[in-house]
Amino acid sequence: MRKRPASASKERYAALLASLATGALAAILLLSASGVRGQQIPDQVSADALRVCADPANMPYSNTVGEGFENKIADIVADELKVPVRTFFMPQGPGFVRNTLGRRLCDVVIGYAAGAEPVLHTNPYYQSIYVLVVKAGGPFDGVAQLADPRLKEARLGVMAATPPADHLLEYGLLPRSRTYSLLVDRRFASPAEEMLADLARGEIDGALLWGPTAGAFAAQSATPLKVVPLLKEGERPSMTYRITMGVRQTDHAWKQTLNTVLRKRAADIEKVLLAYHVPLIDDDGNLIAAAAPASEARPGQ
Repeated sequence: MRKRPASASKERYAALLASLATGALAAILLLSASGVRGQQIPDQVSADALRVCADPANMPYSNTVGEGFENKIADIVADELKVPVRTFFMPQGPGFVRNTLGRRLCDVVIGYAAGAEPVLHTNPYYQSIYVLVVKAGGPFDGVAQLADPRLKEARLGVMAATPPADHLLEYGLLPRSRTYSLLVDRRFASPAEEMLADLARGEIDGALLWGPTAGAFAAQSATPLKVVPLLKEGERPSMTYRITMGVRQTDHAWKQTLNTVLRKRAADIEKVLLAYHVPLIDDDGNLIAAAAPASEARPGQ
């Protein structure tokens, strides 16, 4: 069993789990208190709309014009419930749940990592994994795990404070790596896209990213990129996470309603995820479907 590096504290991993709810790209700026007070606050779960809490600029997950795959999944849930979607937008970051679900400005967060506090979780509706992105046909095409000797001289990009960083440290690869910020305001910066642009330019040899983020952005690259799910890594820290919907801790009946919808519309949700090149993992840890070729139609086009 691997010894977890001292830097991987319980608090850090709790923050990581929360960030995975939006592909590990949570923003740090919160909506002003005056903006929150200006909205009507209902007393319970709305019966006439699916009220969703979402980030306004966190592609490929969500944005204000509904182009993200979490926007599309919200549409599926609303269709099953026969109500419209009404979205309350706030940049992800500390206090997001408290200032959205907690203030009853909305009733559900579409993407939330299982086990992360402080929400009540629905059943998971997909599981994904961290990946290595390399140039298709390049010198590192064919690498399937971080222990591969070919990576000893590689320059890898990695998000700070994410599980791949601990694996790089164990294999002695971290000193040569380039670290990118995890917590940014996505309205103004996109570290994942910056990392892949650096890969395309040859400034780094590989990019380590959360699968849903990597799959969507790699598909948009003019440089052919290969997304490699890291299925062969050790369990500490885990590279795979189950994604649920988050509701208030007291909304047990609402949770069960959503679970019913998730079961009934599972095929529709999976279709959306695959269209956005999300690497999906089954309960045995195997890849369900590989990301579609980057030459295919891109989400939002």
